[in-house]
Amino acid sequence: MAQPTVLICGAGIAGPTLAFSLARRGFAPTLVERSRGLRSSGNPVDVHGEATGIARRMDVLSRLQAAATRAPGLAFVTPSGHRIGPLRLGRPRGDDVEVPRADLAAVLCEAAADGTEFLFGDSVTALQPDDGGVDVTFERSPARRFHLVVGADGLHSTVRRLAFGTEADFVRPLGLYIATLSLGRPAADPATVLMYNQPGLSLTIHPVRGTAGAGFIFRGPKHPGAEYRDPEAQRRIVANAYSRHLWPVPELPDLPGQVRDAPDLYFDAVSQVRLPAWSRGRVALLGDAASCVSLFGDGSSMAMVGASTLAEELSATPANPGEAFRRYETRHRKLVASRQRGYQLGAALLVPASRAGLTVRNLAVRLLPG
Repeated sequence: MAQPTVLICGAGIAGPTLAFSLARRGFAPTLVERSRGLRSSGNPVDVHGEATGIARRMDVLSRLQAAATRAPGLAFVTPSGHRIGPLRLGRPRGDDVEVPRADLAAVLCEAAADGTEFLFGDSVTALQPDDGGVDVTFERSPARRFHLVVGADGLHSTVRRLAFGTEADFVRPLGLYIATLSLGRPAADPATVLMYNQPGLSLTIHPVRGTAGAGFIFRGPKHPGAEYRDPEAQRRIVANAYSRHLWPVPELPDLPGQVRDAPDLYFDAVSQVRLPAWSRGRVALLGDAASCVSLFGDGSSMAMVGASTLAEELSATPANPGEAFRRYETRHRKLVASRQRGYQLGAALLVPASRAGLTVRNLAVRLLPG
């Protein structure tokens, strides 16, 4: 019997984890990625819990530990410059690691390279599924047929749009926006993640591994206009939001100007994805394409766990992918649901909406153990 062919769209976290797992279970995965190469930017993310065990089975845990950020403390900075902390709010323990997202994706893609075909700089433009497989049209590559297609292509998933419907039907912006950029130089405090707040705004300086990164989370409209998709407008939106206050941040002496000039600004609306089902015929969704999670950095770990679960179920009944998809969804929805419910707590902790809320947050944080 020929190897079942699986097209996986997206070379982020879930995609290469799934490709690795399927290749070792007798499948022939092809991974297509819109970008011409892996992203070099991205905020640090945690690999913890069950995802740590997956990294160990992939034989990449030591590499992730070598790439770890090793910033042990998190401190909140008041507008006057006073620090609350450092704290260990959700910091990795044991074999858990915090690693730059780009490094995590690169390590996972390298692990998946043996047994996986990669198509960089390409994208799916049409899907024609039937009972026996899916005919796929690409933007650049010749059309091909696969037994299965998995969309691991993120919040703005092309596979979800083609197979399930328009983004507006399933993606709910939550009124928060996130932006990140690399500062290109060390942080003033190399041992502590610093979070500065004003009502409705947070600014985080993360030392990473000698090349600091800045993260911006701020409140905005729940129904963003078209300008929120334009890269130049995104720079203006972030710069204007943060120019209303003076920020005692030595790494950003000209905050609006540095944001507007940043070559690698990442920007998106914090959103939740809600679908009645994660599969349709021989097409399934994985990671953020199926379910964005909370503000606490669980997305990467959940993506790895979901990919491992999907591979297990597909290998259990390769001749009945529909049943495998249903079992994967039943198992993984339980994990994702609890993370999605944590959004309100995350927003109140990271971006208090008012001066009073900021005061209450700071008082509560002072009572937490270090």
